[in-house]
Amino acid sequence: MDAVDEILAQWNQERPELDVAPMGLVGRLKRISRHLSREMDKTFAAHGLNGASFDVLATLRRSGPPYRLSPGDLLATMMVTSGTMTNRLDRLEQAGLVKRVHNPEDGRSVIISLTGKGLAIVDAAVTAHVETQARLTSCLSVEERAALNGLLASFLRGFEEN
Repeated sequence: MDAVDEILAQWNQERPELDVAPMGLVGRLKRISRHLSREMDKTFAAHGLNGASFDVLATLRRSGPPYRLSPGDLLATMMVTSGTMTNRLDRLEQAGLVKRVHNPEDGRSVIISLTGKGLAIVDAAVTAHVETQARLTSCLSVEERAALNGLLASFLRGFEEN
């Protein structure tokens, strides 16, 4: 039994008329998420980043050369408010990891570009991030990881296709 099983057993005893099985699934997902976040935060911190700054740098990096996007394109992938994005970009720019450059196609707008320093940091961080994720999922077999990934993808589609 894990901690969630104990909680479910208590609810089953106190409220036997309730089907608390979904509580087990959601509870486990929440607990796993906390464990994963804690470990990934350590990886980001080792590179002077946090999850938010890593997300911005990784989005720019995976966009391919020349590693630049409009603020609107960044915003569309991050699911944050424009104010939050501006604050993130300000901090990253102050750290010398990104720069705002005038858009050559529209002089009234800017694009966000990785600096050389930002590219080096995000490349090192993403390598460590992938290693951390491999370590965190190593308790599952290849087959179990594939099966879980498929189930979670189906579960996620239920939220994101609506």
